[in-house]
Amino acid sequence: SRNVVSWTALIAVYAHRGYGKEALLLFRKMQLEGQVPTTVTFIAVLNACLVPAALAEGRLIHACVVAGGFE
Repeated sequence: SRNVVSWTALIAVYAHRGYGKEALLLFRKMQLEGQVPTTVTFIAVLNACLVPAALAEGRLIHACVVAGGFE
């Protein structure tokens, strides 16, 4: 079973390697499995949104950051 640290590590590596779509899919899966993202998780997943195709997804994630009080 994965915890938030292992999920975040996977997301960060995928985003860093240029696999933003896969990183976003992992983020969604993490949430579906009930893991609560940390500040570090949000940083990692927002890095996956640096391509124009993921701009809308980045805005949604930013809204989660604000709603969660991380901003």
